[in-house]
Amino acid sequence: MVAVLQGFWLIAAVIAVGWFLAHTRLFGRTEQQVLAKLTFWVGSPALLFLVVADADVGVLFSGFLVATVAGVVVTAGAYLLLARFVLHRSSTHALMGGMSVSYVNSNNLGVPIAIYVLGDASWAAPILLMQLLFLQPMWLAALDASGQGRLSLRRLALSPITNPLTIGSLLGLFVAVAGIELPAAVRDPVGLIGGLAIPGMLLAFGISMRLSPLPRGRANLAELGGMVLLKLAVMPGVTWLVAGPVLGLSDAEVLAAVVMASLPTAQNVFILAAAYRRGENLARDSVFATTVLAMPAMLLLVGVMA
Repeated sequence: MVAVLQGFWLIAAVIAVGWFLAHTRLFGRTEQQVLAKLTFWVGSPALLFLVVADADVGVLFSGFLVATVAGVVVTAGAYLLLARFVLHRSSTHALMGGMSVSYVNSNNLGVPIAIYVLGDASWAAPILLMQLLFLQPMWLAALDASGQGRLSLRRLALSPITNPLTIGSLLGLFVAVAGIELPAAVRDPVGLIGGLAIPGMLLAFGISMRLSPLPRGRANLAELGGMVLLKLAVMPGVTWLVAGPVLGLSDAEVLAAVVMASLPTAQNVFILAAAYRRGENLARDSVFATTVLAMPAMLLLVGVMA
C-alpha cells in the first residue's frame, strides 16, 4: 500500500507543478499546446512502441482484456439507455455521453499510473490498443451515422494510420508478436525520446486542469452525477466482477484491470465533442469531474483490494 501511495504522490506532484506553472502564468495555453504536441507526436509514440514491444503477448490478448471490454460495454450501454429513455437526449448527445463514460485517459494518466502504481507499463497496453484500434473508430462511426457528425468517413478510415499513438503501438505489437529482440542502437535512442512523454503529459495535464473552466449549469448536474457514478463505480465494478469471480484472474491482474477501468474520461473526448458540436459542455464537465475524483476513487479501490 505504501508503494501505491508513493506512486500516486509522484504523479500528483508533477501534475501540481503543471497547475502551479499555469496559476502563476509562467505557462499558458501556448506552452500547454507545445507540451501536448511534443508528447503526442514524439514522446508518447516512442514510449508506447517500447511498452507494447516489451509487453507479454499473453496479457495483450487475455482475460485482462476481456474484463476491460466488459466494463466498457456495460457502462456505455447503461448510459445510452439512461440518456435515450429516461433523459430523452438526442442520439448524438447520447453518443458523446456514452463515449465520455467509456473512453478512459489511458495515455496521459494510464501509462504513468501503470508504471508508478502498478509497477509495469504493459498493464496500460491492452486498453490503449483497444481504444485506438476499435473503440474510437466505432464511436466516430456511430456519430457519423447519427447524421450530426462533422468528421468525414475518409478521415475516419485514415485515422488509424495517421495517429502517431496508433502507429507506435502497432509497430510495438509487431515486434512483440514476432519476438524481435531490439538492438541497443534502436532501443536506447527510442527510450531516451520516450522519456519525454510522462513528465510532459503530466505537466500539460496539470496546466489544463488550472486553465479549464469549472462545470456549470444546474440542468446538467444530475446527468453529470450519473456519468461520474458510471465511470468511477460501475465500470471498475463490472471489470472486477468479470476479472475476479467470472474469469478467476490473479490478484495482480484483477487489481490492474480495476485501476485501469477507474481512469477518468480522456481529454480527447472533449476535442471530438467540439469537432462535432454536440455535447460539448457535457464532455468538458465529465472530463473535469472524473479527473478530480479519479485519484480518490482509485485510492479507495486499491485500499479495499489490497
